[in-house]
Amino acid sequence: MSKIWMITGSSRGLGLQIARTALEAGETVVATARRAATVTAALGESERLLALPLDVTDGSAASAAVNAAVEQFGRIDVLVNNAGYGHFGPFEEATEQDVEEQFRVNLFGAMYVTRAVLPHMRRQRSGRIFNISSVAGIAGFSMSSLYCGSKFAMEGWSESLTMELEPLGIQVTAVEPGFFRTEFLAEESVRYIKARHPEYREGMAGMQTWLNGQHGKQGGDPARLAQVLLDLTRKKQQPMHLLMGGDAVVRMTDRIKRDSELTAEWQSVSESTDFPS
Repeated sequence: MSKIWMITGSSRGLGLQIARTALEAGETVVATARRAATVTAALGESERLLALPLDVTDGSAASAAVNAAVEQFGRIDVLVNNAGYGHFGPFEEATEQDVEEQFRVNLFGAMYVTRAVLPHMRRQRSGRIFNISSVAGIAGFSMSSLYCGSKFAMEGWSESLTMELEPLGIQVTAVEPGFFRTEFLAEESVRYIKARHPEYREGMAGMQTWLNGQHGKQGGDPARLAQVLLDLTRKKQQPMHLLMGGDAVVRMTDRIKRDSELTAEWQSVSESTDFPS
């Protein structure tokens, strides 16, 4: 039986590819973006496609979009929280607005949409949720504290959510892509904090040059990622975390090695803080 998907950030990038893959597989898709017209321009029109405008940072708008989707199709089986962007630069020079906007879109937006969807999935006693996190949610990068912070938070939220929703028949996966060939690093998508202090300029220039060099050359194929998610919805069990891309596997392997070594090195100090037995 075909499923009803709801996907945020569907006008381009991974969101667009996931929506296209689901439609091509015969699924029904509620695709949202800030402007619904950008979705229909990319995907065309279909009886199995409902394009809705949605600013994920607006909780009431998230509820309205979910209600419209359920009214149109009767249910939501799969939610993909994909909307997000990267903001890079030295933390000291980030404004309060920089910080708040990064978390509002990348984390709180996913929370608002999920909270609006959960009553329907809870009544169904079924549902699949994919939170599009990042390799930046498992490993920190210099000049990336805002983006990494928002994605690390998504990881913890997703893992906790998995545990509380599993008894209700709802599964959650934190999807952790490495570098995929999308518009994520395009000039109109990514944001940079201008380094005013000389201590940060060299590091910031190096980071920006490196990211610009990655654009259009990323090793990850969005179509393959989308197919993996589609296949997972047809399996009985989906994982709590799922690395996407060989570079993400390398980052996680390095993280495990580093953490294991640090735990062993500082174990006696860590245990010294317990009350004497």
